Amino acid sequence: MRILRVLAAASVVAALTLTACGSAEDQAPGSDSTTLAVGSQAYYSNEIIAEIYAQALEAKGYEISREFRIGQREAYLPELESGSVDIMPEYTGNLLQYLDPQSTATTAEEIQTALGQALPATLTALTPAQATDQDSYTVTRTTAEQYQLTSIADLTRLPAPVAVAGNYELETRPYGIPGLKSVYGVDAKLSPVDDSGSTLTVKALVDGQVQVANIYTASPAIKANDLVTLEDPQSMILPQQVMPIVSSKVDEKARETLNEISAQLSTTELVNLNDRSVNQQLSPGVIAGDWLRSKGLA
Repeated sequence: MRILRVLAAASVVAALTLTACGSAEDQAPGSDSTTLAVGSQAYYSNEIIAEIYAQALEAKGYEISREFRIGQREAYLPELESGSVDIMPEYTGNLLQYLDPQSTATTAEEIQTALGQALPATLTALTPAQATDQDSYTVTRTTAEQYQLTSIADLTRLPAPVAVAGNYELETRPYGIPGLKSVYGVDAKLSPVDDSGSTLTVKALVDGQVQVANIYTASPAIKANDLVTLEDPQSMILPQQVMPIVSSKVDEKARETLNEISAQLSTTELVNLNDRSVNQQLSPGVIAGDWLRSKGLA
């Protein structure tokens, strides 16, 4: 009987060992080993995109944690590099200029190639969406007509220094205050409004507290307030396509899901998503869920 009991116990141990040693492919998405952290900037549009990523992956069985409203690149890139965040919606041109200020890439294709070289080895840039959300220099219709403004270069017609509302990083970014001077000869000063071109920035412009505002081109506020986005003939502002950045923890199935989202996200749809947030006051969760269902992705 003692021998039988020993053999039975050995069989149980062997079975448990085989189960524990199953391959990674045998582990279903959603297990502890595939928990993924999705992050977002402190910007409502970026949070909507992050929520789209999160819900799409949850629909595939992944366990997701949300690390939203982290802040700007100085705050969230270290989180990505350390592995605290696994997935982040980014914008191609601005990310490249942050990582490699000396890069000479200007086209969408050149930027994508350069990003592959500039990113840390632990991070990967996936397929960019057609959707863009460009930085832009924007004025009121009244100001545009008064000074005959159509281009950023025309800002030299305004009394100097030109007051510009925007996030604090414009003080040093190549497309910010330094670029206005070096590329267009515009003497400008920053009036920091750290809401990424949202309500407070728009209010500062419309109320006349500043003459120019940095407002992202997918903002519904441009149309709603009849604002004028100035042309950028020198391409100071690089293409800013929406793009997922992922850590090495994100497996191929998850990457395919994120690329499917990029394939269906256009600029027009991004403006509509933002409009539902700004004007309908819907939550990112509701907006993301509705969009994913409309695309058959959730």
